[in-house]
Amino acid sequence: MFTTIVCENYDEVSKEAFKVMKTVLDKGNPVLGLATGSSPVGLYKEMIRDHKENGTSYKNILTWNLDEYVGIPRTHEQSYWTFMHENLFNFIDIPEENIHVPVGESEDEEAECVKYEESMKGHTVDIQVLGIGSDGHIAFNEPGTPFDSLTHLMDLTEQTRKDNARFFDNDINQVPKRSITMGLASIMRAKKIIVIATGENKAEAVYGMLKGPKTTDCPASILQDHPDVTVLLDKAAASKL
Repeated sequence: MFTTIVCENYDEVSKEAFKVMKTVLDKGNPVLGLATGSSPVGLYKEMIRDHKENGTSYKNILTWNLDEYVGIPRTHEQSYWTFMHENLFNFIDIPEENIHVPVGESEDEEAECVKYEESMKGHTVDIQVLGIGSDGHIAFNEPGTPFDSLTHLMDLTEQTRKDNARFFDNDINQVPKRSITMGLASIMRAKKIIVIATGENKAEAVYGMLKGPKTTDCPASILQDHPDVTVLLDKAAASKL
C-alpha cells in the first residue's frame, strides 16, 4: 500500500523522509536498511542534524546497506562503504561493528552474497530507504530480476552505468560493471519502506512503480505488494502521475 507525498523540491522531500524515519528511530534501537546514491543524502543530513541537536543515539542501532560495486576496494572513493561513512556514519555514534555493507572485493563473490543474506537472519529491517533508477530498478535489481531473488550478483545495465557515470568523472569506463545487491525478496521483508525520487528523469519509473502493471520489467513495481510504502516525490518526479 502506497502513501504518496509530493513536495516542492528536494529539500522538502528530505525533510518529509526524515519525519518518517524519526517515527521509527523514536521506537528505540531499530534495524535500518540504507541506500546510497544522491536520493538519500538529504535524509542523512537531517539524521546527522537530529543527532547533533537532539542527541538521538545510534549506539544500539543495526544497519544493512542494499548493495556494493564489485571489484573496487572499500577504500575507493566511490565505494558504497566510503559513501556511507562520508555521508552518515562518520557523523553519528554508530559502532563500526553494527554496520553491514556487502564486500565488493571478495575472492568468492557468490559466497559473499550468501554470507550477506545469512547476516540478516534473525533481524527484520524496521525501515528500508530506497531510491529508484530511471529504468525502475531498486537497489541494483535491474529489469528482469526475479521477484523472489535474494542477495545476488548483478550485471549492471548500460543505462545504470550511464546514470552513475556522474560519480566517476562522467566516464562510463570507470563505472564497475557488476554489483552485489540485496534481492527483491530481501527488500520486501522490511516492515516499512520509504522511496525517495526527484527529477523528471524518474517520472516514468515512478509511474511504473505506482500505477503500471506488476512486472519484472519495472522491478520497483513489486512494491505494490508491500503493506507500508511511503513514496516521497518532488513535482518533477510526480509529473506523470
